[in-house]
Amino acid sequence: MGKILSIDYGDVRVGLAITDSTNTIATGLDTLIIQGNPDLLISKLQEILSENNIATIVIGYPKNMDGTISKKAIEIDKLIEKIQKLNVPVEKWDERLTTVIAYGTMRQLGIKQKQKNKFADKLAATTILQDYLKYING
Repeated sequence: MGKILSIDYGDVRVGLAITDSTNTIATGLDTLIIQGNPDLLISKLQEILSENNIATIVIGYPKNMDGTISKKAIEIDKLIEKIQKLNVPVEKWDERLTTVIAYGTMRQLGIKQKQKNKFADKLAATTILQDYLKYING
């Protein structure tokens, strides 16, 4: 059984999380600084795929609160086309409120404002992956 990798995509920062080998535990992996260059993400994904047995990539799909597709989701659709060229299945996952949850978690943990950007995207990716694992594992 291959691992699952999740992506919380942003124009500047991208959060990544990965499962354990049994696909039961999600762990934050990295926060990449891409500064609007999605090719940096693709390069990092190639590295992760070569080092891990990744069976599926789950990418946060930002819908509007009313369920309609956001402008960012249209960007993500273009990114998914690039990711699919890496020959790994990609699943879209509704990411509404994951960043809000991440900031709430950091507030509870007492993480200072200066450090929040460092952790927010990785925590959001972990939340996306935990939600996905709950869905597939019942």
